[in-house]
Amino acid sequence: MHQYIGLIHKELTSDYGVSFPDFPGVVTAGASLEEARELAEQALAFHVEGLIDDGEAVPDPASLEKVMADADRRVLKTIIVPLSTR
Repeated sequence: MHQYIGLIHKELTSDYGVSFPDFPGVVTAGASLEEARELAEQALAFHVEGLIDDGEAVPDPASLEKVMADADRRVLKTIIVPLSTR
């Protein structure tokens, strides 16, 4: 099972947003950290299943070092999101 890094973003008046450096444009948000994590797993699985269905390549996970070297300073936290697909 692959595991991808999710970046949690939070502004004072926002929910907890999650983005995936390996999948630009794939984002989700939750009212709590736990909800954001759960929705991140669902969003990642849905996106990767779509790539597979379309015959597109699924990228290998980037290393934490690479992600953090490129991460915006507004990142609140990093999480590891397991990829569970069919």
